[in-house]
Amino acid sequence: MMKRPSGLGRGLGALIPPRPGGSSVAQTVEPHAPPHAEIQGGFMEIPVERIVPNPKQPRQHFDHAALEDLTNSIREHGVVEPLIVTRLPDGNFELIAGERRLRAATIAGLATVPCVIRTASEQDKLELALIENIQRHDLNPIEEAIAYQRLMDEFGLTQDDVGKKVGKSRPQVGNTVRLLQLPREIQQALVDRKISASNARTLLSLPTDAERMRLFEDMLAGQFTVRQTEARIPHPRRGRISQDPNIAAAEQRVRDWVGHRVHIKTAGDGAGEIRIYFHDQEDLEDLLGKIGGSS
Repeated sequence: MMKRPSGLGRGLGALIPPRPGGSSVAQTVEPHAPPHAEIQGGFMEIPVERIVPNPKQPRQHFDHAALEDLTNSIREHGVVEPLIVTRLPDGNFELIAGERRLRAATIAGLATVPCVIRTASEQDKLELALIENIQRHDLNPIEEAIAYQRLMDEFGLTQDDVGKKVGKSRPQVGNTVRLLQLPREIQQALVDRKISASNARTLLSLPTDAERMRLFEDMLAGQFTVRQTEARIPHPRRGRISQDPNIAAAEQRVRDWVGHRVHIKTAGDGAGEIRIYFHDQEDLEDLLGKIGGSS
């Protein structure tokens, strides 16, 4: 069995490392086997009815089409990558990582699934489920934000701590958590993939929920891009002063070039400055790429 490389951060293996010298040969846990029946290393075939879901699973939304594709694949090829479970006092097993594979295997009618048994704390269970979903791009932005917030609230982690565990920068974690400040309707639109996370972060530039909802409704009706959404957000410095049409045209030219909100300020002697706004690290990297810098 080929080991799947970790996509980011410390990965699953760093939080629950494999036992040294483990065999790749699978053994089977019989339906009524006693708790001491597990092997040391390698993986085991465990009856699906003996595996209970992870209550800390951050993923709540499952794409039915994608799950059907996975089910068909499992019918054809079996479960290629073992699930990660921990043993419960009653002899059953709690799932740590692999809920989509377990669901698909159950739908496909498999009696057993390959599992790696590990010991994990409550924090480990949430971290592992979160990391696996992020590595597989399975979480929507709101699920990801809720999971980050839970790590901070339940285990006292900082945004920097969370970023180190999941392989993201502190600003990326902070910007994701900020999505929870949006009204419920906008959060649901993120879950349903009706708007992008970039558009949602742009809505956070508005000071009130009422303004955010008005622009959000216009966004749904007009399918605005991030650039178009930016253009509809009032500039805080313009106030009531009428703008020189030449400066406005120059701002538009720069905005069309870089795809970000732009403000040009000039002095009486002709000197001035160009200010380009960005929301987060991803926006900055995009901007640097467009003006020829390195990310």
